[in-house]
Amino acid sequence: MPHQQDHTAAWERLNHAIAACDRCPRLRAYCREVAQRKRRAFAHETYWGLPVPNFGDPQAAILIVGLAPAAHGANRTGRMFTGDVSGQFLYRALFAAGLATLPESRNRHDGLALNGCAITAACHCAPPQNRPLPAELAACQTWLSQTIDLLQPRVLLSLGAIAWKAVVLEARRRHWLTGRAPRFSHGARLPLQGDRWLLASYHPSQQNTFTGRLKPAMLDSVLGLAISLARHDATA
Repeated sequence: MPHQQDHTAAWERLNHAIAACDRCPRLRAYCREVAQRKRRAFAHETYWGLPVPNFGDPQAAILIVGLAPAAHGANRTGRMFTGDVSGQFLYRALFAAGLATLPESRNRHDGLALNGCAITAACHCAPPQNRPLPAELAACQTWLSQTIDLLQPRVLLSLGAIAWKAVVLEARRRHWLTGRAPRFSHGARLPLQGDRWLLASYHPSQQNTFTGRLKPAMLDSVLGLAISLARHDATA
């Protein structure tokens, strides 16, 4: 119990540090601007407007890595993939897989919890046009590194090509990956040193889900594989 309490406390300290980050002036200015301007549908709400911390189980064996908070989604609600269509798609799948306690995510006080998985991002601030600059991704890489240090996940699931590149960079830095990494593609599966795995899925963006590029069954399949690999079933 003391070890678990220490681990949870370290998780909370990391999340506080992420939320206090001010390394990228362009992103901080944009998030504040959006929080003040708001969208008409959310005019009555107080926007989070800060870097969005990690969310999930401090003992997670599966770490899901997204791109960045949406300007009127997680930048508004303060929780990863919460408050937008992408989050609705993702949390439905997590609930169906037994990794989430609720099938939808409305706000950070709705009681939703994750079991055995956690969610982070390559960039913790909402970027203009959903496009963080290379220098901003590099500045945020340290948070991904510290998140992996703390969780030591067995499975890393990248949602989209930018998240894939960020995790590959971490894997190389840790010598978990010494050969060439395949290019990002949905369903990619890459073994890493230490009996770990890197998996890939298309990002559950509206562009991908509305066009059918990413269908529910496709994400369900990747999550099922992640669960099997996290349980040491390397033949899954």
